[in-house]
Amino acid sequence: MSGLRFLTSAARRAPRALNIGRRGYAEVADKIKLSLVLPHQSIFNSQDVVQVNLSAATGDMGILANHVPSIEPLRPGVVEVIESSNASKKWFVSGGFATVHPNNKLTINAIEAAPLEEFSSDAVRANLQEAQRVLSGSGSEQDKAEARIEADVYEALQYALSTK
Repeated sequence: MSGLRFLTSAARRAPRALNIGRRGYAEVADKIKLSLVLPHQSIFNSQDVVQVNLSAATGDMGILANHVPSIEPLRPGVVEVIESSNASKKWFVSGGFATVHPNNKLTINAIEAAPLEEFSSDAVRANLQEAQRVLSGSGSEQDKAEARIEADVYEALQYALSTK
């Protein structure tokens, strides 16, 4: 008997034997334990986070307590952390993964991240123009591929700076 048929057969015979937890809505008192880490260091840890907003590959999303466990690839964009004191902290990440664990734990593994206020709009604009120049030039395919990645990151960073 296949494993799935066995499980469904057992569930029909003894429905109380399976303990399936039910998810509810996030309560104000529920907090998220957040770890924001880079390959070489941890840049933020807190037991007192109310919400985390991030730029997932599937779209922007907000993580509250009792979020369904999942793994989300991140695209270049802002990770915003809202603590219970309503203080908001923002980092720009170039990419990575967000892992929502059971029991209100969130781990964000970013390739690169820096506080949003550390970026200069003028420097971002100049670097974006340089990446676009290389992209439209007659360089090698490798140079153009690297310039496309740089342009994508600088465009996301420019947008983040314009909306902060």
